[in-house]
Amino acid sequence: MKDLQDLERHRYLMIQQQIRPWDVLDPAVLSLLERVKRETFVPVALQQLAFVDMELPLVSPAERAHAKGQTMLAPKTEARMVQDVEPQATDRVLLVGAGSGYVAALLGALTQRVIGYEIDAELAERARHNLRQSGAGNVEVRTGSGVNGATSDGPFDVIVLAGSVAQVPDRLLQQLKVGGRLGAIVGQEPIMRFTVVRRTSDAQWASTALWDTVAPRLHGFAEPSRFAF
Repeated sequence: MKDLQDLERHRYLMIQQQIRPWDVLDPAVLSLLERVKRETFVPVALQQLAFVDMELPLVSPAERAHAKGQTMLAPKTEARMVQDVEPQATDRVLLVGAGSGYVAALLGALTQRVIGYEIDAELAERARHNLRQSGAGNVEVRTGSGVNGATSDGPFDVIVLAGSVAQVPDRLLQQLKVGGRLGAIVGQEPIMRFTVVRRTSDAQWASTALWDTVAPRLHGFAEPSRFAF
């Protein structure tokens, strides 16, 4: 991208042509996408693709990144995930799969505090660097899978799984406050759905599948048996 004007034009087109048509219409989220600079969270070699409607590998080669879930999801997917968990200014958030830190930065700008987990130590350090550079002082990234959540820091108002899982573990649902929301891409390829689970009481949760997508698996989460008896 040749200059600042060109950069901002690409950002504008990303928002208007990719993200708005995908029903991301919350003014707070749309404004945030202008302020949090996505290109600074993208690997340097791929910054020309920062605003393209595609998944980007965070490590090389791309096949390894996809297999290990070390990717940035498409901009429209990230934006709608953030919108659909309805973050509020007083919320405490748990993010599983921090990646390069971009989704953590978006959530941090809308909420009180974010604790993110990233299983790859190198990526976790990169996310911490990116978040410091962006000024996201209320976001902490820890090295680890996050599959067990952060019991000592919960309960949480919002939990986001930034990748796909076969099913949401009960131990994460138990870390939601009553009234809290968990967002995750759930299912098996080729059928996965972004699903929001709300804790409606101490012992009850309500689940709503909102939209279809496909995303790499988060590591450390159980897979169902492939065998039928």
